[in-house]
Amino acid sequence: QVQLVESGGGLVQPGGSLRLSCAASGSPFSVYSMAWYRQAPGKQRELVARVMRGGTTHYPDSVKGRFTISRDSAKGPVHLQMNSLKPEDTAVYFCNLLDTRGPTYWGPGTQVTVSS
Repeated sequence: QVQLVESGGGLVQPGGSLRLSCAASGSPFSVYSMAWYRQAPGKQRELVARVMRGGTTHYPDSVKGRFTISRDSAKGPVHLQMNSLKPEDTAVYFCNLLDTRGPTYWGPGTQVTVSS
């Protein structure tokens, strides 16, 4: 089994920055992609950023230009630099790993709150 552990969440004022990190450990795995999702109360989980095995990144329009996903190696750790944070960015942020053999793994999540 693969375990994902997120860190770096917290409370930040609007316009501020936070950096989330996610480390993977456990059974051998082969990364197809690693990603960050978020889920706000009463809303569906949504993709925030994804980095593919080859390094290509993807962002939804809602965070493009403000969030940046990076990684130390193809197997992580993976980081999410969040700048110009808005109250609507408040959510639980989850790390996701998609294995080339099919399984998907999730971290337990870390709370990000943007409030003055």
